[in-house]
Formats: sequence, C-alpha cells, structure tokens
Amino acid sequence: MTESADLPVVLVTGATRGIGKAICDALATDHQLIVGGRDRAAVEAACAAYDHAQPFVVDLADDDATTAAVDELDLTRLDGLVHSAGVSGGWRTPDSSRAFWRLMLEINVIAVSDLTRLLLPALIEASGTVVTINSGSGLNARGAGGHYPASKFALTALSDVLREELRPDGVRVCSVHPGRTDTDMQRALVASEDRPYDPQEFLRPESVATAVRTALTATPDATYETISIRPGPAATNRRSS
Repeated sequence: MTESADLPVVLVTGATRGIGKAICDALATDHQLIVGGRDRAAVEAACAAYDHAQPFVVDLADDDATTAAVDELDLTRLDGLVHSAGVSGGWRTPDSSRAFWRLMLEINVIAVSDLTRLLLPALIEASGTVVTINSGSGLNARGAGGHYPASKFALTALSDVLREELRPDGVRVCSVHPGRTDTDMQRALVASEDRPYDPQEFLRPESVATAVRTALTATPDATYETISIRPGPAATNRRSS
C-alpha cells in the first residue's frame, strides 16, 4: 500500500455529500484527502471510508474558526484545493433581504477567497491547483431572484482573477460549471418547483468529479481553465418527453 506521505494532498470542502463526496471518491485511490465539512460526525465517517484521509471540520462562514482550522492542519504543501461547499436558493426581490444576500455571498464567494488566501503558501510550495465548483448559473443568470446567480457570477470573476494572479507562482486555477446535478440540493430545488424528481434528468455527481480529477491531474504543460458540463442528450430528451 502506498504511504500517505508519497501521495499528492488535496483538500475538498463540502466533501461529505453530493459533488464533494463524489470528488473524494474519485481521488481516494491515489491522493491524501483532507475532508472538509461542518458536521464532525459526517466528516469523520467520510474519512473512515478512505485509506488516506484526515478531517477539516469548520464552518467556513466563521473567519476566526477557519483560520484556526487551517493553522491546525499545519500544511507545508497542498497539491489541490477544491471549493465544493456552497449554498443555493433564490428569493424574488419583494421577498429578498440583506440577510439572504449575506448568506449567499459569504459561503459562495467570500469563504472561497479567504480559504484560498490562508492556504496559498502551501499551494505555491506544491505548484498546486485550485478548483472552484461553480454552476451554469455562473455563466447565464435565470430563475427567481438574483442571489444565487450573482454569487456564481462573482465566483467566476474571482476564479478568473485568481488564475492570473497565481499563474506566476505556478498555481493553476480551474472553474468548473456543472449543469443541474443529482444531489440533495437538487432534490430540494425540484421540490420547490412542485414537480416530480427524476434523477435521470440530471448529471451524476461522478461526472462532475471526473472533470475535477482531470483538472487536478493535468500535465505541467496544460491548464484546464474553464470546464462547462451539461446533461447529455438522454437526460435532455427525458425532460422534454
């Protein structure tokens, strides 16, 4: 069995379910994982499922707690940082509030920037890769309210700027934009639309994880800057039938 010290190290936020879990599953055979999440029991259970994993338990909306959690990791190098944690939702303008805006931007944008900042020395040491899990809503705004697409457009801009800032340091930045994906978050969204849920209408989390793994394991001569993933013809036809 490969010793963990010989494996590239990747931290994944939002790693206990949905896309984040699928990413960990896709990397587990040949990476040392740092499994991020708010729920300690869920994080520790996820770590127990992998040969080489350690917990990163923190509420990313808490800046002091995030700083302390990063300090506790005491990383000297980090080969990959995947920002998979996020919140979704939309409220039409008459129902909106500053609190909704703060929640959306805090997790989907501010926490991404801050965690990247804190881990930057370790990323530079490893010539690592940052992957932001964005959305089709980060390319094309639609739906009720502007909260979610605004946060994802902001994440697109942040990723573009980080890419140029960090390129001279040898750090690559990839923005991954999945279409609607079969996750707990998607189930809640479909329930709010008051229609039946058919998982075959959506991308599988494993398909998104494949794209993330590709970005993280790219050869040194290449950078996957933006990856857009959409449900295939079978799913599209199913929705229209």
